[in-house]
Amino acid sequence: MATLIKGARIVNEGRCFDGSIVIDDEKIVDIIEGDAPLTSHLSPLTTIDASCCYVLPGVIDTHVHFREPGMTEKADIESESRAAAAGGVTSYFEMPNTVPQTTTLEALDEKFRRAAESSHVNYTFFFGATNDNVGLFSQLDPHRVPGIKLFMGSSTGNMLVDRDEALDRIFASAKLPIMAHCEDTAIINRNMALAKQGHGDDPDVSLHPLIRSEEACLKSTEKAVALAKKHHARLHVAHLSTAEELELFPSCSAGSDSIAATITAEATVGHLYFSMLDYQRLGARIKVNPAIKSPVDQFMLRESLNDGRLTTIATDHAPHLLSQKQGGCARAASGMPMVQFSLPTMLELVDQKVLTIERLVELMVHNPARLFEVRQRGFIRLGYQADVVIVRPRSPWTVTPDVIESKCKWSPMEGHTFNWRVEQTFCNGHLVYNNGVVDRTYIGQPLAFR
Repeated sequence: MATLIKGARIVNEGRCFDGSIVIDDEKIVDIIEGDAPLTSHLSPLTTIDASCCYVLPGVIDTHVHFREPGMTEKADIESESRAAAAGGVTSYFEMPNTVPQTTTLEALDEKFRRAAESSHVNYTFFFGATNDNVGLFSQLDPHRVPGIKLFMGSSTGNMLVDRDEALDRIFASAKLPIMAHCEDTAIINRNMALAKQGHGDDPDVSLHPLIRSEEACLKSTEKAVALAKKHHARLHVAHLSTAEELELFPSCSAGSDSIAATITAEATVGHLYFSMLDYQRLGARIKVNPAIKSPVDQFMLRESLNDGRLTTIATDHAPHLLSQKQGGCARAASGMPMVQFSLPTMLELVDQKVLTIERLVELMVHNPARLFEVRQRGFIRLGYQADVVIVRPRSPWTVTPDVIESKCKWSPMEGHTFNWRVEQTFCNGHLVYNNGVVDRTYIGQPLAFR
């Protein structure tokens, strides 16, 4: 049955206009501006009154950790894709530091098999680089895999690539985009040793941004950028956290982006929304790698949303059991679940005039689709897959444990009242989320590229 989403404010490709959308057989088949008549004549037709709402293309989150296989006590593909649907996220790119790591073709195929059975939204998986698996890069299907994930610093899991000769081979051999986690492990280890000397075996979490410092981030990002330039590789630096790193990425005219550039950068919702002042209130709940840093860093990251230095916004959604988040810099696990709340959080920054809603859609949907060359998604266009989300402004609601879909059942946003509400999420034209209820029978599709 075809669906008419009627009377909304549609946000797409730099414009915001009154109109309606018709969905049929997974596709967008009509886009009507204002009160113009339908050009498609479909029957029967289900009508959704979206008056006073905004319709956006579904969010593409290019950086999530769904923990399956091997750490499913924290999260799994079913639970976290359910959270994604509830947050207006219709597609995700999942990271390789699972158990086992996604560093073999067999492990990659197993993830796709699992997602085909349980993912409620669209999916794909990064392949992980190690010190010695470069020979497998040429066997990756570029229409199926978005890129290579490279850990140039210690993080969750054990995938550190720290040998110069291995890094050189990776940047020289990778034909797919490289997404790099950049922190210098030697600097971090030195800082941790000093912190333990002065503050005991588990320094307070407020010291996390001093241990995983600006210097550690900048040195590693500089190295990644230099390698990318040397080998003409395509580099996307994950979760920038410092003002200094931003200087490595050229700014563009306001509201534009250098998608054609070979070196680009991502910001996460957490680094944009929180600063180190929030450790006092939230403690290890906002402990992530790289660390959330100073208000100056936060301010500059926000400023760079509008000048092209930052190309995408993602979540780095990384659930842990709340019991694993206890302690300080040494003991508490790093990572927080945000995929369900990324869109409402960023819409709050729209209300605060940090960016426009058109720019939000550019950074969370259009640019991810362009950057990774996602086929037939990421825009409200005729013939494209009908991945769309309906959001309502001025509709206050408070985050409580009962609304959290993630398996870990906690969020750093607990107790926070949002003024924007995700009402409905369509994935491939299917109403996968409807006012608090996820259709657990629906399975999304593998993403296709290039």
